[in-house]
Amino acid sequence: MNDLWTEAGFVSLTKAGETLCGDRVEMAGGGENDLTLVLADGLGSGVKANILATLTSKIVCTLAGGGMPIEECVATVASTLPVCSVRQVAYSTFSILRIIENRTARLIQFDNPATIVLRGGEPYDYPVSTRVIAGKTIRESAFPVENGDVLIAVSDGAEYAGVGRALNFGWTRENIARFASANYLPENSAKTTAGLIAEECGRLYGGKPGDDTTVAVVRVRRRHPVNLVVGPPASREQDMKMMNLFFAKEGTRIVCGGTTGQLAAAYLGKPLLPSLHYPDPDVPPISAIEGVDLATEGVVTLSRVLAYAQDFLDSAKLAPAWAIGRDGASLIARELFENATDIHFFVGLAINPAHQNPDLPITFGIKQQLIQNLDACLERMGKHIRLSYF
Repeated sequence: MNDLWTEAGFVSLTKAGETLCGDRVEMAGGGENDLTLVLADGLGSGVKANILATLTSKIVCTLAGGGMPIEECVATVASTLPVCSVRQVAYSTFSILRIIENRTARLIQFDNPATIVLRGGEPYDYPVSTRVIAGKTIRESAFPVENGDVLIAVSDGAEYAGVGRALNFGWTRENIARFASANYLPENSAKTTAGLIAEECGRLYGGKPGDDTTVAVVRVRRRHPVNLVVGPPASREQDMKMMNLFFAKEGTRIVCGGTTGQLAAAYLGKPLLPSLHYPDPDVPPISAIEGVDLATEGVVTLSRVLAYAQDFLDSAKLAPAWAIGRDGASLIARELFENATDIHFFVGLAINPAHQNPDLPITFGIKQQLIQNLDACLERMGKHIRLSYF
């Protein structure tokens, strides 16, 4: 094992006129552990395709993630999938992306467009071998991963984007790779990269996808810790302990809440400099404290961050507002969603009298509940979370 970290994200566009997407992504592991991602594309579209893709992705992800040989995985899928009554075949294409010990990438691909790999932001020509398993031609690859590698798997809906509209022959794999390279930024998360490509697919389709379209991305990066403190301790005797532990940690430091900001400023012996600038009128302005990377208001700001986190986890959400916002909630969202790998929450349990106002829609324990809900969302993003209460 090394100090690399693996994250994954995906975005799906459902074929126009259909309720269910015929593509499915299943993921297991990630972070400091082995990652297995499976993108399955069911035959046709609608309910049948969704069932085929769901079965394939779950079976393959479970078996491949458990170390079962690919021959047995393919044989299991072939014998398990229901047969289409119209075409008389049990058919679902798939791409398997595995990152083992954050050192080696192994790709196993059947009939999906070839996975794109960016290294240093440029397309990387990785080795490929083929073999026939259970009558299916499988493409296999294995190569060492490096910090900054981005692996992009797409369903064939991405390659068909623009056919008969903006492009005569669709958006080819080479064009997708060039687009991904041109829009590459080292700080972009896997979900952001997937969203950029899926958004372009939607544009080429004229807003009405002619096929289910999915983009799944795996990103290899260095670990980046973020520490966030919110609220003063329940007992004043713990003020110094909380601040000592918070400032002893390496990584980005975020302070949320007015009283918490005053505690941090007093601990550092630096002034708390409030701002009256409102980039978003619904989010309180940020402050500045020398020695703190970001100082914001508490509950209102974190409530917005939680809403952003829930949107981030929606596989159909594109162009998030927080991606370009300059308000406190957007800045926290970018740090937690895009940059952080390990997040340590320091939560003070003091009761804020303002939260006891019956005219406000805030209940007792709102701060703790906010953090717990945010914790759950961040864990689903693949973050390593630690909570400390004071």
